[in-house]
Amino acid sequence: MSMEKISFFDQINRNKRNSWILVAFIFLVIIVFSWVIAQVYDPGFTFIFLIFGIIFSLVYTVGTYQYSDQIALRSVKAHEASGDRYRHLRNQVEGLALGSGMPAPRVYIMPSPDINAFATGKDPEHSVICVTEGALDKLSDRELEAVLGHEMTHIRNYDIRFVTLIAVMVGIVSIISEIFLRSMWFGGRNRNKGGGNAVFLILGILLAVLAPLIVRVVQLAISRKREYMADAGAVQLARTNTGMISALEKIKANYEQGPKTKVNAAVAPMFLADPVKKRFSNIFNTHPPIDDRIEALRKM
Repeated sequence: MSMEKISFFDQINRNKRNSWILVAFIFLVIIVFSWVIAQVYDPGFTFIFLIFGIIFSLVYTVGTYQYSDQIALRSVKAHEASGDRYRHLRNQVEGLALGSGMPAPRVYIMPSPDINAFATGKDPEHSVICVTEGALDKLSDRELEAVLGHEMTHIRNYDIRFVTLIAVMVGIVSIISEIFLRSMWFGGRNRNKGGGNAVFLILGILLAVLAPLIVRVVQLAISRKREYMADAGAVQLARTNTGMISALEKIKANYEQGPKTKVNAAVAPMFLADPVKKRFSNIFNTHPPIDDRIEALRKM
């Protein structure tokens, strides 16, 4: 039975559409949660909840976004890919940037024997690609080109900005939930006696407990969709799927014995392959299973 082929354009468009559907779902959770709180408290009090949630989430997340490259590079002890030793790597990055019509990202090296890479930076003009020493030592030129193409696609798609938007929305839900639960504990007797009722009170508490978990699961699903998009972008830039497939096969073999370098969980979603131990369920993974990614690539 022959495998149904799809173009990388179809794969990219499908995952873009699915990503925005998931964003709309998070927005819907915020609206429903706010409406339920309005039934328990005065609507004006709900507005205060939203303002506090938005301000705190924006300040924290946007601050992190502005300095995302410095934070990520320092956390993995990366150094700039300067000198003759990394000239070929820099040439590869510049060639891909030229082919995609993007500014060439700065290139950094992470001291790790694992095969991996990540991209960071707030926009293409301030972007960075970081590659592990293991990737340089163990990947062929064709495989490394595909890995670099994957990271270039993240930059081209403004994925750092997109992920920041999702983080703000998830942060709003978490902060509103926290404020709501604390207000119930410390100021429950001040609820609006006319509008509040037991049904909405119970529903509000359930949402306050479950909504942060639900939107976090959706956030991870969006992260996995962006990885499929970046894989498809690597095929587009390299004009073949073989390099990316071969690179992922090597990465899978590399991580079967577990990661050799410890990576902070906060920066793990940025990597091409998840550099931390597997979670007990795929819905809590930042990346799709490598076998699923390879299967999707074989269809292109």
